[in-house]
Amino acid sequence: MNIGKLIEDRPNSDIITVGIDQPVRDAVAILASKRIGALPVMDGDTVAGIFSERDVIYRLADEGQSCLDRVVGDVMTAPAITIDRQTDILDALGLMSKRRIRHLPVLDGQRMCGFISIGDLVQGRLNEIQREASEMRAYIQTA
Repeated sequence: MNIGKLIEDRPNSDIITVGIDQPVRDAVAILASKRIGALPVMDGDTVAGIFSERDVIYRLADEGQSCLDRVVGDVMTAPAITIDRQTDILDALGLMSKRRIRHLPVLDGQRMCGFISIGDLVQGRLNEIQREASEMRAYIQTA
């Protein structure tokens, strides 16, 4: 199964983003209120990076709470590692494991069309395995 299939029913309007010039304090509030771990950082229509809980933790450890007054573009992880709709779920999981990341923007050309987490990929793979097992049981019962 590819990423396009995984995100096909998700409206782009559900993607929560943060602007490159927004204060870190505001981005942290979004993470907390939405109970999410990362946000794609947008510079206009372009994905400029990823802002995650890890970015906040590392900056707090280095700078203290003054980092909350900086802009997201100063503390985000950049450039963003991205995938496209044709990427296979297992390839995306491998990339996330290799790069030790938990979120990936999905691009259609240069436009972001999705934002997935490692949990989304695991759930997608589990659904695929269950479907395959069901098909195998049906085949065995008819043989």
